[in-house]
Amino acid sequence: MPKLPKIQNRDVIVATSFFALIAVLAIQTTNAQSSKSDVKSVAWYAANIKVAEAKNKECRADASNIELQSTAECENALHALEISFNAKR
Repeated sequence: MPKLPKIQNRDVIVATSFFALIAVLAIQTTNAQSSKSDVKSVAWYAANIKVAEAKNKECRADASNIELQSTAECENALHALEISFNAKR
């Protein structure tokens, strides 16, 4: 019977680290995809103008919060309002 190589602690640590890294990357990818799907489109906001108006009001409540205003949700709501009412920024 052939001798099997002795498994060392270093090998176990490397293998465990590798599988942990793969698991973390898989979770991050899944979270990134699900958060993208939560963003409502311009078409959705155009079909739901009252919601678009409320979202736009929320986005513009703090004029200094450029980070919030530049989110996809805020941009899409504003774009839907511009299309629907030919509004200016």
